[in-house]
Amino acid sequence: MAYDEDLANRLREVLAGERVDENRMFGGLAFLINGNMAIAASGRGGLMVRVPPDDTAGLLTRDHVEPMIMAGRETRGWVRVGDDGVRTARQLKSWVTRGVDYAKSLPAK
Repeated sequence: MAYDEDLANRLREVLAGERVDENRMFGGLAFLINGNMAIAASGRGGLMVRVPPDDTAGLLTRDHVEPMIMAGRETRGWVRVGDDGVRTARQLKSWVTRGVDYAKSLPAK
């Protein structure tokens, strides 16, 4: 399944003003800050969001949020946010800000 182009365009709008690179990854479209992936329009729908690893468990208690599974294992530091969790501009901006802020805190690649 291809990523949602409408969601990708909404992400671009929220990210306007940031120095962002786009890269097709994991069946989706990833947005990178200083070479670190911050957020992606997922090929499975919704978002993949990079978060501080210690925040992962708490975020998983939120509606529309599930663990990010890679190679059959849950990946701390990443969450998947379903479409219903990013319907409004406010919801989307909150997740984008979280991913961007964490990516900015990492060393540049």
